[in-house]
Amino acid sequence: MKRYISSLLLLAILTGISFSQLYYPYTLGAISDKDIPQTASLVWDNLAANGFEVLGEYSPAEDFERYVMAITSEELLSAVGKTGGLTGFAAALRVGLTIEDGKVHISYTSPEYWLNAYYREDYEKVKSILDPVSEKLVKVMKASGTYKGTPFGSEKGLEADDLHKYHYMAAMPKFDKTNELGEFASYQEAIDKIESGIIKGIPNIEKIYSVEIPGKELKLYGFGLGGENGETNFLPIIDISSPKHTAFLPYEILVMGNEVHMLHGRYRIALSFPDLTMGTFTKIMSSPGDIEDLLESIVE
Repeated sequence: MKRYISSLLLLAILTGISFSQLYYPYTLGAISDKDIPQTASLVWDNLAANGFEVLGEYSPAEDFERYVMAITSEELLSAVGKTGGLTGFAAALRVGLTIEDGKVHISYTSPEYWLNAYYREDYEKVKSILDPVSEKLVKVMKASGTYKGTPFGSEKGLEADDLHKYHYMAAMPKFDKTNELGEFASYQEAIDKIESGIIKGIPNIEKIYSVEIPGKELKLYGFGLGGENGETNFLPIIDISSPKHTAFLPYEILVMGNEVHMLHGRYRIALSFPDLTMGTFTKIMSSPGDIEDLLESIVE
């Protein structure tokens, strides 16, 4: 056996083959014969039974063949509480339901992919806390339809090290090059500004969820983006493969202390669609700026 393993390692060195774990943005968890409302109800119950909380839900891009649930769990919140800062973006994952080929495809954001990207070098510090999340999501999927467990969203996949330093190409922003949308006198003032805007109503902005990290001045919001420059403008252009990347949305902002941040569109979109060609990216060249303008209106 030792000789066999040594031979495999030698072969890997000579041929350049890597045995590193590869991660993908999404997982096709299961396929359901029920319609979207029935499937959503079943998935919701199974999420709750496995320790997840559904924070909010909506049909992105006004497409009623798509449905998204933003979710969190004790593990996700605990890990963010341990590291703080911009890892607040990791407080929620997303489950997407999409009608494809006459059936509902149930997918979700693959935890290892997104959490490696958001925690970066700190991922190993919280890995033991987060490991149960994937196991529980598998249980949810097995109870919600015909189980698949198929990763997708990238042809080749990305290694953890690639996700820790991810950017689409040279000169493109990385995770920590966020857009600061506003700065206030205090954390509470920032929260009050956002909440008052939500109550009054902001054109083309729909609050989907919010979740606050206990003991930290961190609160994550997810917003649906309407209007001619919103989701209906860019999602049909970039989400052209199958299975659909429905769990890409909603877009988030993070209140971090007295500051409000969003992940740069050229990072967040690229991380969600790592195989996006430059030709396709060019078609949505204005979208990162449009998204920033929409989200900035929340704190103006």
